[in-house]
Amino acid sequence: MFLQYFGLKFNPFTKEVAADKLYISQDLQELEQRLKYLQNTRGIGLVAGEPGAGKSTTLRKFVSELNPSLYRHCYFSLATVTVSEFYQGLALELGEQPVHRKVAVFRQIQQAISSMYFDNRITPVIILDEIHLASNKLLEDLRLIFNFKMDSQNPFILILAGQSTIRNKLGMNINKPLRQRLVVKHIMQGLKQEEIKGYCNSRLQMAGLVEEIITDAALEAIYANSNGMPRLVNSLMTNSLIYACNQNQRRIDEEIVYHAQNELNI
Repeated sequence: MFLQYFGLKFNPFTKEVAADKLYISQDLQELEQRLKYLQNTRGIGLVAGEPGAGKSTTLRKFVSELNPSLYRHCYFSLATVTVSEFYQGLALELGEQPVHRKVAVFRQIQQAISSMYFDNRITPVIILDEIHLASNKLLEDLRLIFNFKMDSQNPFILILAGQSTIRNKLGMNINKPLRQRLVVKHIMQGLKQEEIKGYCNSRLQMAGLVEEIITDAALEAIYANSNGMPRLVNSLMTNSLIYACNQNQRRIDEEIVYHAQNELNI
């Protein structure tokens, strides 16, 4: 078992890392600044990026740091849902028992948000994931649902998260009104090449490994094969540790990374 072989307390390259233990890359730092601005101003924000860029992880960190007495977060995935299903699901996330008629659910959602913010002094933080899968009709309805008092107030924080293809949809004329309402937007780029070493070593140290076991050539190979996407780095490092253990090697070099990548390509 590679954990015992390297003296690790747990696999450091899983997604189940505590939010306060995350490696703060430049990309993550820039997004946090934008989310902090959105937190102060409220309104709609966009977080986009390629699969594995770290969108969900960063948003998990953002939500974990919110004061629960001042904010209530709701998470909803838009994967394969119809407009009606979205209305029903969002109402449930806001604590409502949705009725059947669309116009009535629309009012339920707006009233729930207004009551939470104006009556209870709690800002709803609504995260809509997989936004790139949303239809143009759903995107248009989003603009209508989150229009309060003739678009003069923002008693909510709405974060749209999805893959980079959402930019093409938002670039269409039909979605221009929604695009213009974005308070902040950030396209995640992943780790820079010079950050790979710090990222990998910080993860290993967190799991109890003090010594540096990854060669510079291996780090270059990791970046070349992952393009800095954290999820791919994690998979590649896990496979590299397993392969090194099987080969009874304590150092991760470029040859080990090469074999690990081949296994991932199967």
